[in-house]
Amino acid sequence: MPIKGLKKKVVAKGKKQLLKFTVDCQQPADDDIIEPKDLDKFFNSRIKVDGKTGNLGDKVTITREKSKIHVSAEGAFSK
Repeated sequence: MPIKGLKKKVVAKGKKQLLKFTVDCQQPADDDIIEPKDLDKFFNSRIKVDGKTGNLGDKVTITREKSKIHVSAEGAFSK
């Protein structure tokens, strides 16, 4: 079952693969279910890079614009 508000874009640069995920939190934020800043904090603490959490480095970037959260990852990114 696909998740509403989750979009995946793949941009190929030579041999490196850049994955972009966008999570739209507009409806949950309007219903006071979750705050986008809390989901941003959750992603920062839970995404693993090289088997370690909280080690995003330059490979993974997480940005927030109002109610949308953008996650960009270089290389393989497990779901």
